[in-house]
Amino acid sequence: MTVTTPAGFRSAGIAVGLKSTGKPDLALVVNDGPTPASAVVFTSNRAQANPILWSRKVVQDGGAARAVILNSGGANCFTGDFGYDTTRLTAEAVAAALTAAGDATDAEEILVCSTGLIGTGDQAFRDKVVGGVPGLFAQLSATDTTAPAAILTTDSVEKTAVHAGAGWSIGAMAKGAGMLAPGLATMLVVITTDALLDGEALDRALRGATAPSFDRLDSDGCMSTNDQVTLLASGASGVTPDEAEFAAALAGVCDSLAAQLQADAEGASHDIDIEVRGAASTADAVDVGRSVARNNLFKAAIFGNDPNWGRVLAAIGTTDAAFDPYQVDVSFNGVRLCHAGAPDRPVTDCDLTPRRTHVEIELFAGEYTATIRTNDLTHDYVHENSAYSS
Repeated sequence: MTVTTPAGFRSAGIAVGLKSTGKPDLALVVNDGPTPASAVVFTSNRAQANPILWSRKVVQDGGAARAVILNSGGANCFTGDFGYDTTRLTAEAVAAALTAAGDATDAEEILVCSTGLIGTGDQAFRDKVVGGVPGLFAQLSATDTTAPAAILTTDSVEKTAVHAGAGWSIGAMAKGAGMLAPGLATMLVVITTDALLDGEALDRALRGATAPSFDRLDSDGCMSTNDQVTLLASGASGVTPDEAEFAAALAGVCDSLAAQLQADAEGASHDIDIEVRGAASTADAVDVGRSVARNNLFKAAIFGNDPNWGRVLAAIGTTDAAFDPYQVDVSFNGVRLCHAGAPDRPVTDCDLTPRRTHVEIELFAGEYTATIRTNDLTHDYVHENSAYSS
């Protein structure tokens, strides 16, 4: 199980015809807990999809979301007032179904997420999503495992994670294989817990967990319009864990999901961890790592199994971080190839044929460190994204 691992949750995933493949494309997670609470982190892209605009209103006054409905096969972004009305109607349909089942719920308690091609969201899309809500409710289960598949787009595998605490637990599912670049959150993620925590504690833990995980996943430098990470708490365990303990567990779940997203990035043949050490600040370490992660020459070199450390130095030299570029060390897969801004060992000493690639950059400017996750730039990535239209 995933999002239904914690007590107090039901979920379902079904196919309503949004995907031409006929695969599942509509998912629902319902919080049945006695003390529901929630926290959400959204994309920081100024261009935001209608579900993001709606969901922001749901959480703006600190209210607790009772459910989140997610569709793949259409982003419902840049679809105008019609698209926003579709989002509202979707939330109203979920709220009406919950109310009919005896759980009085307002549409403003329902989060909505969409993923797929920007500009999709016509009448047929509306009919399938809104009309699919009764089918979702018919399939809801506290032991469901179908929801993770229903949120996938170009993903090749489901992404899930769980954590078992002392009398409480966390479950999670995620989607994302392209447009993976940080905006506080990067993809669609639903995380559930049966811990007894209020919304403020959840918000602190969630923001603390997304910063070193999803926010440092920079696969292709492209920030989505639809990114949302949702954390729902049911309180069904009756256990209030130590906040620091919960935050650490949540951080572990988010880190696991970020690694799974990196491993499934579109067309990638290398998963690259760029570890920046000896920075003057965490912000400097992140900036330096991100400058390399977004450098196409570096990414192309890794695709060719070429440990071209010169491209690393050229990339980090474009930042405003505090360091002396002529004192920097660069290592690939444990082999130091550059020392103090000069050649150290032959590049032939380094093997980049394994998929996992570790690049270490030592700045000698301080005590802070950060790791940015990225991928190489491949023929398959270019082909997949040149052909993508659904």
